Amino acid sequence: MDNPTHPKVDAFMQRAERWRTEFEALRAILRQAPLNEELKWGQPCYTLGKANVVLMHGFKDYCALLFMKGALMPDPQGLLIQQTENVQSARQIRFTSLDQIMDKAATLKAYVEAAIAVEKAGLKVDFKKTEAFTMPDEFRARLEDDAALKEAFAGLTPGRQRAYLLHFSSAKQSKTRDARIEKCIPQIMDGLGLDD
Repeated sequence: MDNPTHPKVDAFMQRAERWRTEFEALRAILRQAPLNEELKWGQPCYTLGKANVVLMHGFKDYCALLFMKGALMPDPQGLLIQQTENVQSARQIRFTSLDQIMDKAATLKAYVEAAIAVEKAGLKVDFKKTEAFTMPDEFRARLEDDAALKEAFAGLTPGRQRAYLLHFSSAKQSKTRDARIEKCIPQIMDGLGLDD
């Protein structure tokens, strides 16, 4: 039996232009699972209690199911994709057509069941510690020269620290890293994360 729909997800579906038929097929599969439908980060998200289990989202070249703890799930079909090397927990299954979804409907149900089992078992992803992330020389020098900045950065949550380090280190040129650091200093000093 299908679970009730969420009005905000209904509205999302009505607005969807790209991938609408694919989203409808994925939604039909997800609504058969014992999950609650919500809208989070502007995307349909399916939860178990307060835990996010799977998110449905679309991009230019594909739409996808994003399993929040996909790194912990079995992947007998080899379908789970790590979006980038820095994504530690989530994994996607990508689609470019409705036929792909329909052909894999039974497999997708099994993957959703596996994601629910991971959540019910209370499994946790062993995230890399902040110290394992690269600290650009430019930021290290700023921290050494500014005790208040060093203290403010140390006071941030590990997730916020990692987000800044990834943001700074992803710039290829030193002047770009310097510009990013300079722009973010007021946020760091205010105890805010990169996207706060």
